[in-house]
Amino acid sequence: MAVCLIILPGPDTAIATRNTLSLGKNGGFKTMLGTCCALLIHTIAAVVGLSAIIVKSALLFSIFKYAGAIYLVYIGIKSLWSMKERKIETGYAEDSAEQSAHHHRPSSCFRQGFLTNLLNPKVALFFLTFLPQFLERGSDAFVQFSIMGLTYTVLTAVWFFFYVYLINQISVLMKRPATQRIMQGVTGVVLIGFGMKLALEKQN
Repeated sequence: MAVCLIILPGPDTAIATRNTLSLGKNGGFKTMLGTCCALLIHTIAAVVGLSAIIVKSALLFSIFKYAGAIYLVYIGIKSLWSMKERKIETGYAEDSAEQSAHHHRPSSCFRQGFLTNLLNPKVALFFLTFLPQFLERGSDAFVQFSIMGLTYTVLTAVWFFFYVYLINQISVLMKRPATQRIMQGVTGVVLIGFGMKLALEKQN
């Protein structure tokens, strides 16, 4: 079930796709690392009870929800803006690639993956509603929760490793500036859509 949830496309997948297409495997792997670090924080927060406070507090839930939504929309708009700036002319293709690398530095990929996952209250909700169903009574809940959180993080890393590698291989066939402009536009619209969806999400 955890594997199915990880594979299901979401904001993390959109960010990884965007950065892999822009910067290759390096950008994709840094995004994956940021996502996994955020998952570790979610695990720790759930173990010590912080996630429960966030989920049950309407104010804190709304703060995280709107912060995450605004960030996703911001990244989506940046993608659309990059699409606008990207030149279609063949003679300008190399310069365009250099501009793309300048605007999407690998150092920012980690931050994008980290913040996209960390500011998503639905991840905290998942850790507090899904994982506890598999806690064994009579055993140390702290240890069990930690193991399940670490397992989920490792599974996420494995999936995104193969996903980034696949996207990078496909991107080799998509080096034409016009194609890259389309992909930037698509990922931008998807990220904005995820941001709006998150903003409209109601607290359960």
